[in-house]
Amino acid sequence: MSGRSKNDTTLTRAGRMSLAWALWVVGGAVFSLILPSAQAQQLSFDRVKKGDYTTFDYQWYDVDGNTQHIRFSLPESVTNSALTLQPNYKPALAQRYVTVALMKKARSYDPTEAIVSINNENGRIDLEVRSPIQGKADEVLASLKEVQRQAYNDYLEKNYFTRFTTLFQQQAVKPDHIRYVKETTKALVPVSQAFYEKIKQDSDARAYFKLLLGWVQSIPYDTLEDRKVSNGSGFAPPLGVLQQNLGDCDSKAVLTSALVRAFLPDTDMAMVLLPNHALLAIALTPKKTDTTINVEGQEYVLYDPTGPALIPFGQVSEDTLRFLDTGRFQIEPIE
Repeated sequence: MSGRSKNDTTLTRAGRMSLAWALWVVGGAVFSLILPSAQAQQLSFDRVKKGDYTTFDYQWYDVDGNTQHIRFSLPESVTNSALTLQPNYKPALAQRYVTVALMKKARSYDPTEAIVSINNENGRIDLEVRSPIQGKADEVLASLKEVQRQAYNDYLEKNYFTRFTTLFQQQAVKPDHIRYVKETTKALVPVSQAFYEKIKQDSDARAYFKLLLGWVQSIPYDTLEDRKVSNGSGFAPPLGVLQQNLGDCDSKAVLTSALVRAFLPDTDMAMVLLPNHALLAIALTPKKTDTTINVEGQEYVLYDPTGPALIPFGQVSEDTLRFLDTGRFQIEPIE
């Protein structure tokens, strides 16, 4: 991931445009969502396993106050194989994983040519190489550092984490949202199809978003912890949100993204990360009343699946607008 310059992102709302720029933002002020009067309400949730399938059944009130109902089934091959819990990031475990890889590499050297010392202190791994052969110590040390880098990358990938940089240029990790979207979209096609089949044949994409957003917003909300210090706890992969019937804003954004990607496989999409909040953006033709961002020359309509506020497609909360207006957000493209 990489940040964007302040010249390539603009925000538009209600006929007003202000310059904004994407920053890597984690932590900072506590995010409180200002909610409109309409609140999402889930009326019922049921999950039943029968044979090789699990059926999910939901009822909720939509933004117009009408009762909506959806039912879909997922095969056992999906419910048993997909991740439902995000592992917590624990520096001690990551350090141990890397140390094991380094020790294995160190044992591969002839001790008459190079002696390797590996010390773990204060959350750091210190390497020392001694050799009677000129230049050998530097060669071995460079090789070990590459092993260290690759082992850490392997640990992150194995546990569905990815690196990011904070507003204050701090190096940190977070769940790999984009990877979850990419790897679960195909499995969630039956869910996306169930919503598509509920809308009228002559409806445009906004009818799909209206139905989908009301459903996701009605799923009980679990508060997002600070991305930098939460170590991934609280985040639930898409199948986890369905199984637990619970999700924070990041979790709901990833679930929604996977369903929308199944519905619109070729449309440009993005996650918009604010301090302790997340929403989504998609490159659909905007209406005059839509809140949009323009990223590298392309206009995206914003929408927020978090809940419990029933915020319509194309609209965001006042708190979100303040973060966007002051440039405190990060754009994460969805493949």
